[in-house]
Parts: sequence; structure tokens; C-alpha cells
Amino acid sequence: MISWQVLLNLTLNTLALASLLAMLTMGLTLIFGILRIMNFAHGAIYMLGAYSGISAAALLGNFWIGLLVAPLASGLLGCVFEITLLRRLYRRDGGSFLLITFGLSLVLSESVRLIWGPNTRDVDLPEMLSGVLWIGDEPFPAYRIFLILWCVVVLLALTYVFLRTRLGLLIRAIAQNAEMTQALGIDVGLMRSLTFAVGCAFAGLGGYLAVPLITGYIGMGGAAIIDSFVIVMIGGMGSLFGSVAGSVLVALTQTFGNFYLPELALVATYLLMIGVLLYRPGGLFGEQD
Repeated sequence: MISWQVLLNLTLNTLALASLLAMLTMGLTLIFGILRIMNFAHGAIYMLGAYSGISAAALLGNFWIGLLVAPLASGLLGCVFEITLLRRLYRRDGGSFLLITFGLSLVLSESVRLIWGPNTRDVDLPEMLSGVLWIGDEPFPAYRIFLILWCVVVLLALTYVFLRTRLGLLIRAIAQNAEMTQALGIDVGLMRSLTFAVGCAFAGLGGYLAVPLITGYIGMGGAAIIDSFVIVMIGGMGSLFGSVAGSVLVALTQTFGNFYLPELALVATYLLMIGVLLYRPGGLFGEQD
């Protein structure tokens, strides 16, 4: 029978993985929920954020600087991309967004390879995050506790912004009816640029936070975008709460699956997605047709 220490360790590992997945998927969900754009470049932006943060941390010898640079670099790129290219396509069909974001992902992936090279890269953790905490008789990495706490803080801040501030009200208004919001004198273009930038910033932040666990490597964005689409399908397109719930379910399946049946853990994730879509085709918290 599994001991309570091992069970608690697995649960904390689940929450740490869910925190990483939520950081990535919230950006994708935010962009789709407000702009109705399925951003196929999200994985490449995730990788760009990871490498930008690694370089900044290595240059200045400070992990926390990378934590600032990663979302800023990704968010700035997203803002420029939205203003220069996406803004021209809002009146066209959704296929245009698919093609242009997929093209951006190819350009970014090749650019990262040319700038940083094919070798893997890592980041040095500060002393306070590099040790372990003892939970019963089981050691647990301090960095994973930091991930859980960081994600909780970000989620609470995002919830407050969306539900309690004027900015959140304007973003929700644009999602409901952009034309009417524009008629009321709100700069919809600016709000769209801000939304896309924030979504990309979440991707970059998630990429940098993942580096101490998986290291940075060319192609990490491909694996990330697959996980994020699975989570979005489970939680529901455009639902921030659904992206968090989907992240927890996928992390739970992968963590406990790798512990009990490692050869079937990946299969279990896809079976979870299929089961949810059979029960609710729009996802757990998405709009149903």
C-alpha cells in the first residue's frame, strides 16, 4: 500500500506540473477567448521566452532577472506581431490566423536555432530554490514549491484584474462585442494588442520557469504546444478556469501515470481528452453547441 508521504509527494509534483502547464495554457486561452485567434506560434514563443530568460540570467548572473526578461521579450514580440500583421486580418476568416501564426512559429524556431545554437541550455537557481524540503521522510525540491506558490499568486492577480478592474471589464466587453465597445469610444485596437502581448508573455514566462526542470532545448515549443492544445480541449476553448482545471487533470494523469504505469502515461492523457470530448464536446467549461 502506498504511504502517505509518497502520496503527498506525488500530489505536490502534480501541482508543480499543473502550475507550469497552466502558465503556458492561460496565455493561449486568453488570446482565443478575447481575440478568437488560435495561436499556433504559442509553443515557439514559449521557447523564445525560455532562451531569452536564460541569456539574461547568464549575462547578469541573476535568476530573477531572467524571470523579468522572459515575459517582457515574449510580450514585446507578441505586441509587434499583432500590430504589424494580425491587425490586418480581423475581418477575414479564421484560416488566415492559422496560417500566419504557424508561419511565425517556423520563423521563431529557426531564429532561436540560429541565434543560440542547437545545444541544450540551463539556468542556475538561487540558493533558496536549489535545495530540498523534507516532507515526512521524503525530500521534495524547493523549486517545485516555488512554482506552485508563483502560479497561485499569478492566478489570483489575473482573477482580480479580470473581475475587479476597469481593464478587465473592457477586455470582457471586447470579447462580447468589439464593434459596440469601439462605438463607445474604447480603443479596441490597443486592447487587442495588449491582450495578445499578455498572452505571449505568459507563454514566455512558462518557458523560462520550465528550464530548471527540463532544460532549454530546440524543439521544446513543439512538445509544449501539444500539451497546451490537449489542455484547452479538455478545459474548454476560451475558458481561463477551464485551462486551470485541464492543467490539473493532465498533470494528475501524467504524474500518477508515470508512477504506476509509465509505459501508458501518455496514452492515458489522450484517453482523458477523448473521454471528456465524448461527454462534453466543448470541453468541461467551454461553450456547448
